[in-house]
Amino acid sequence: MADIRWTLRISGKVQGVYYRASTEKEARRLGLRGYARNLPDGCVEVVAEGPVDDLKLLYDWCLEGPKEAEVTAIQVDESPATGTFSGFSIRYD
Repeated sequence: MADIRWTLRISGKVQGVYYRASTEKEARRLGLRGYARNLPDGCVEVVAEGPVDDLKLLYDWCLEGPKEAEVTAIQVDESPATGTFSGFSIRYD
């Protein structure tokens, strides 16, 4: 099955609770490629590429996040994978 890209916008109490670091760990465990970063509005953006079944597992994990997080919503946008990522990382831009 071909890889796809999901861009997740996670809302709620998701900054300052190790959300990005925990997401990075989970995405690497699943073998996904992409990044997680904080957005100026308090959300976290996760861009991940891989098989749809693994992306669904990451989405399910993102609904909970680390124990300190309080996720209120996740918006998902799907697009073709670009293959530009070699691993999963945290972005600070």
